[in-house]
Amino acid sequence: MKEVILKSQISYYETCSEFAEDFHLGSDDLVLTNEYIYNPYFGAMGLKVHTIFQETYGTGEPTDVMVDAILEAAAKTDCKRIVAIGGGTVIDIAKILAVSAGESLDSLYEEPEKIEKKRDLVILPTTCGTGSEVTNISIINRTRLGTKVGLVSPHMYADDAVLVPELLKGLPFGVFATSSIDALVHAVESSLSPKATTYTKLFGYKAIEMIIRGYQKIAAEGKEARIPIMKDFLIASNYAGIAFGTAGCAAVHATSYPLGGTYHVAHGESNYAMFTGVLKNYMEIRQDGEIAMMNQCLAKLLGCGVKEVYDKLDELLGMILPKKPLHEYGVKPEDLEVFTKSVMERQGRLMANNFVPLDAQRVLKIYKELF
Repeated sequence: MKEVILKSQISYYETCSEFAEDFHLGSDDLVLTNEYIYNPYFGAMGLKVHTIFQETYGTGEPTDVMVDAILEAAAKTDCKRIVAIGGGTVIDIAKILAVSAGESLDSLYEEPEKIEKKRDLVILPTTCGTGSEVTNISIINRTRLGTKVGLVSPHMYADDAVLVPELLKGLPFGVFATSSIDALVHAVESSLSPKATTYTKLFGYKAIEMIIRGYQKIAAEGKEARIPIMKDFLIASNYAGIAFGTAGCAAVHATSYPLGGTYHVAHGESNYAMFTGVLKNYMEIRQDGEIAMMNQCLAKLLGCGVKEVYDKLDELLGMILPKKPLHEYGVKPEDLEVFTKSVMERQGRLMANNFVPLDAQRVLKIYKELF
């Protein structure tokens, strides 16, 4: 059994200029990023890099259409290294760029076992949620299927994951909220996974502690209290990425994908919509084992009894981002069975990591309770 998988070298710099100098950014590099990120932090450096600004090819989370267009643009360069500077969308696309030498996205999905690394990959996250800088999965909205689907390959790990807290200075509070809640979900799901190990739980439980303590400070002192502790959230996100990179995510992510894919709900927010609803259903099936350890951890952090942990967790998270029922996103009653079918047929990779098995009847029950 694999105890922990960590294929990327992790580096830390206080500033972007320190990173650019140490990594010798130049003409062999293709920087995939957003213009609003690149110009303030790198624009004045006079770097001889190629650049692709993701928003030129579409907004929101990555779709197959967006990715194919960016692959075509990247093919016109002769770059040897991909440098991704951005949030989940940029990072997911960059992983595809690193393994495609012109192949379409659909062809990569068709034969993932044949994927090979074509370019070196460096990732700098600009949010504190995905942890994707240390994982080998890319989540793309496959518009022709109507859902998000993960593409996984051992060749999609970054060679270097670089943490630069300066890049988070301008992160809007709403993006901070959804991304950091996503990191919390990563940490909880990976710790409850049957694939969890003593090593992954070391990272997962520490991430949970750091994120909840940070939220408590923000709840007590206001939104600006996050600014001095953004480094903590960035590191916690990385810890959670290390944890789920080995142990995997599970039903929260699986049930969130049809919501996000159909109604274009941001990834972290769609996970948040499903989060405690899934945990409560786990508890209806089994109360001992790792979930008992998780609830004791949460109870200690939240200062409540074990029986109240999920309500208290929702209460704290609600002070960071108000939680909405599914119908407020536009979900219709007839969608719930469609969503359930999609989860059971297309999200087997994730559902295999559930704390306890969930059948279609249980998944539909979760959707109905959260509707």
